[in-house]
Amino acid sequence: MNMTLKGIFTALLLSISLGFSSGVLAQEVAPINVNAADVELLAELPGIGPSRAEALIEEREANGNFESAEDLERVSGIGPATIDRMRDQLAFE
Repeated sequence: MNMTLKGIFTALLLSISLGFSSGVLAQEVAPINVNAADVELLAELPGIGPSRAEALIEEREANGNFESAEDLERVSGIGPATIDRMRDQLAFE
């Protein structure tokens, strides 16, 4: 009987601690404004490294702000698959 209570108590504590930690683990990252971000911030997007980040900035400076995710296709090497991977991390302000 004593072992059963100890097991129940342990399971209860584990459940409570997982409940509290899930909010920490599931934190959302703020979207990146592609019209204001620098190279380092853009390079954090999935499928975008330093060279594509630089190309995004060059395109933005040469032809104006991006208005939608699809506008990112103006940059060589960024296509629909790349856009789909990062769509929820983008902002256009």
